[in-house]
Amino acid sequence: MRSLALIVFAGILAGCTNQLAVREAELNQWIGRPESQLLTAMGVPDRTYETNGMKFLAYSEHRVEWLPGTPPYPYGPPPFGWYAGGLPPQAIALSCDTTFVISGGVVRSYSLRGNACG
Repeated sequence: MRSLALIVFAGILAGCTNQLAVREAELNQWIGRPESQLLTAMGVPDRTYETNGMKFLAYSEHRVEWLPGTPPYPYGPPPFGWYAGGLPPQAIALSCDTTFVISGGVVRSYSLRGNACG
């Protein structure tokens, strides 16, 4: 049963790699574009910070996903037996912070931080 969970988890990670590449391709389009266009498309950022003529605009995403549990399995003499094993459902908190660096009114770069950026 555990090996099945590991196979599923590996599949999820493989899918995340592709999703990260897609997200980075979307974000790369903003580099070199005016800050006003970014704000028009993305809205007001969750956080801003300015220092040394550079502005940082941070957008945060948060969500919770549930991993389904696994049922217990019987062992012991029939017809009664005992039940053991199984895993309860788990709530996984996911988040991603995307921070854009603005200099001279133009998007210069971005960074991603979190466990759900892909």
